[in-house]
Amino acid sequence: MGSASEILPSIESLKSLDEIEQLATKKLSKRAWSFNYAAAGDLISKQLNTDVYRSILLRPRVFIDVSKCDLTTTIMGHKVGLPIFISPMAMARLAHPTGEAGISEACRALGVMHMISNNASMTPEQIVAGASPDQIFGFQLYAQKERKESEALMARVNQIKEIKCIVLCIDEPVPGKHELGTGLNAYMGMNPLGPPTPDPAGVSVAVPSVSGPASDLTWEGTLEWIAAHTDLPVILKGLQTHEDARIASGFAQVKGIVLSNHGARVLDTAPPAIHTLLEIRKYCPEVFDKVEVTVDGGIRRGTDVVKALCLGAKAVGIGRAALWGLGAGGVAGVERTLQILADEIKTTMQLLGVHRIEDLGPQHVNARIVEQQIYDAR
Repeated sequence: MGSASEILPSIESLKSLDEIEQLATKKLSKRAWSFNYAAAGDLISKQLNTDVYRSILLRPRVFIDVSKCDLTTTIMGHKVGLPIFISPMAMARLAHPTGEAGISEACRALGVMHMISNNASMTPEQIVAGASPDQIFGFQLYAQKERKESEALMARVNQIKEIKCIVLCIDEPVPGKHELGTGLNAYMGMNPLGPPTPDPAGVSVAVPSVSGPASDLTWEGTLEWIAAHTDLPVILKGLQTHEDARIASGFAQVKGIVLSNHGARVLDTAPPAIHTLLEIRKYCPEVFDKVEVTVDGGIRRGTDVVKALCLGAKAVGIGRAALWGLGAGGVAGVERTLQILADEIKTTMQLLGVHRIEDLGPQHVNARIVEQQIYDAR
């Protein structure tokens, strides 16, 4: 959206995710920018997703040897280079022709897990085609009204060895209300306001739904159905209360949960993931021993990642930031996004006096301001 004569900065010169978003905003079409930027309602949850991290303070320790710092960890038992994963984001080819395969290529360079969107603009086979032998992926699944659609997709995913888990998205039984730009339905042929307007670049969902996402899912029935069609571990994405986290942890099929308000795209004034994480710590800490707990939404700095890890998250997801990187500079833009976060995570850990991810804990943060804001279960 920048002027033709404007001289834009190089990817290598960008120092923060904010600068990457600013560059992407100048380079993307208004339609692509709107698709990535949009959130539900008045964008209150979207802003809170970021602001909540600003209310958590770090507690640096000194006189500790941090000359070596290891950022590796595991997700679902698989080693990754950073405690970061790419959250499922639809329609990446709106940002750049390399699309989701470009994100995958950037992830390969830094050892980052990529959760592929059910609504990706490339097929899962195309997205993993250039993966390294040790690269891992998850696959986000929306259960469709006509379950046979999802069953066929699971059968297809089961054959892709790079995909290590099914990420069942459960926080959008009905679409949220967006008031900015074109929503996903237009690209799937399900625009309630009329027929879809084809994107000028010919971008569409690679594996479109015919029947549409289901709104009749239940705990027992859905998880039994999933287990009947895949042996892959199941991660539930979109939990926003400690009550649901406790329920999820009681099912043998569920190996992980992602605390998420869907990037604030579904229900405005829904809580940020950090609130839910603190709820779990307060009301049902046993959940951390039963399932892997991860979070996403609002990450702008490596300090944000470290704060979530200190409070019990196993890893932290980024969504919009990956597409801003893609829009700013293709594969190199996503790599720069991840490298900035990696550098900031390392520096933060060293200044806290920590040299391994597993040594981060609640003693390294002061979250009292946010703790006052979480749900009171009394």
